[in-house]
Amino acid sequence: MWTNGKIGEYTFYIKHYEEGSEYGINNGRISKLEIRKGREILANYDRGWDKKVAKEAIEVFKALLKQYN
Repeated sequence: MWTNGKIGEYTFYIKHYEEGSEYGINNGRISKLEIRKGREILANYDRGWDKKVAKEAIEVFKALLKQYN
């Protein structure tokens, strides 16, 4: 299932499942994640980290993990 939305000035796109997976973040339910601020990509996970979470997006990342992972 794909979910997208905004938290403050950050936009996110997440692909998540009902159960965790070896491909998920920390073996969780999120298999794909992108966090953006405008056009800048601050995090990108696609069954592995393509771009680790930028410091300015850590709180957004934590909130998304809590809700979807």
